Amino acid sequence: MVNLHHCEQIAWIVCHVQAKVAAPGALNDAGLISSTLQWVAQGLHSLCMHLDCQHLKPVPSGVNDAWRDPLGLMLASTGEGVFGVDMEGLCVFINPAGARMIGLEPQLVLGQNMHVLTHHSHADGAHYPMDDCPIYNAFRQGQPCRIDSEVFWRADGSSFPVEYSSYPVFDQGQVRGAVVTFVDITERKRAEDALHLAKNELELRVAERTRALETALQQLRELAAWSEAVREEERTRIAREVHDELGSLLVALKMDVGWLDKRLSEQEQRNAEEAQSMREKMRGKCQNMGRLIENAVVNVGRIITDLRPSILDHQGLWGALEWQAQEFVQSAEQQLKWCMEVNEQQELPEPMAMAVFRIFQEMLSNVGRHAQASMVDVDIVEREGWLHLSVEDDGCGALPQAFESAQAYGIMGMRERARHFGGVIDIDSQPGRGTRMRLSMPLSRQQVAP
Repeated sequence: MVNLHHCEQIAWIVCHVQAKVAAPGALNDAGLISSTLQWVAQGLHSLCMHLDCQHLKPVPSGVNDAWRDPLGLMLASTGEGVFGVDMEGLCVFINPAGARMIGLEPQLVLGQNMHVLTHHSHADGAHYPMDDCPIYNAFRQGQPCRIDSEVFWRADGSSFPVEYSSYPVFDQGQVRGAVVTFVDITERKRAEDALHLAKNELELRVAERTRALETALQQLRELAAWSEAVREEERTRIAREVHDELGSLLVALKMDVGWLDKRLSEQEQRNAEEAQSMREKMRGKCQNMGRLIENAVVNVGRIITDLRPSILDHQGLWGALEWQAQEFVQSAEQQLKWCMEVNEQQELPEPMAMAVFRIFQEMLSNVGRHAQASMVDVDIVEREGWLHLSVEDDGCGALPQAFESAQAYGIMGMRERARHFGGVIDIDSQPGRGTRMRLSMPLSRQQVAP
């Protein structure tokens, strides 16, 4: 079968013959004609050696003459540019597609130096020496090449990215020129540039996302460390209270029990009047012990409430929120504006209720520590399946950046608790205008226990 390389050789040979015969004085040069015909015969013989004769059929005599030049039809119909150059780099043939790509008619290209015409400069406009041209190396050094990183220049001075192949043409072991095929790869380069740009954008986004994840991870680590520190402080506080208050009460009770035991053992030795007087003293001691026990019970209840508010179990979330608000304003000596519009018969699952309660406690704690407020406005409403809980004060306020600080662990803790249940924390604050913190959390049917 005929391959493209052989067709390119024969195309170049035929067109070169045409150019030589058409040259002035060519018909009067018998030697030139003889060598040319010998050249054509050798080329045809080379072609026949590469044909699969079993698949060749003679052209029927009735076939239109247009089909008797298949090589010319192939060159005219291909979308790739094809041209041939002789040993001096002059064009001996070019197909219509190639001439069209460089913006000239085919007859205007014949005989011109193709490097000077269309390959004279690099893409940046720098001069391209002919000695460096891979096309010319094809016939000067017998080295075929395939290049897709250069440009060809049009007649109007514009350039286009090109992929070209240059193959040497041999005759009796000697190079006679080269056949060049080329194609405009502007769209391919544009697609490659777009892909490269998309890749860079993706890498930039990945890098930004990675930095964001690293920052979030660092914040989580700091939050975990802060939470552990808070728990340790709470353990220390509880241990101190147990030691200072319960410990002292228990020591006092132990001393009173020891005093009672000693006095009771001496009771038989006393006369009636002394025994009656001692009984009165022991009764007073027992009453004092009762008061100490009552104080111990109160302290134990307070410590238990600090650890986990039992009011959540007794009165539910809504009652616990109101109790916490009243406790806060009494201790902080502030006014309370309370508004709650929820279905109080509706109970949240225990983990969600605990999260809402702890977030509410932290909101009030922020008011007490930083706001310097005189009034607290609490608004709790259920709307379209969402719980909205807001705490607003008339205090000093702060810049928004203060609530986004990496050291704002209380805010981070509230947001993490809310995010765990699909909720969000919004904060609106300006210096001198107070602060408004709002929790919005979905109450889906799966999460709400009727």
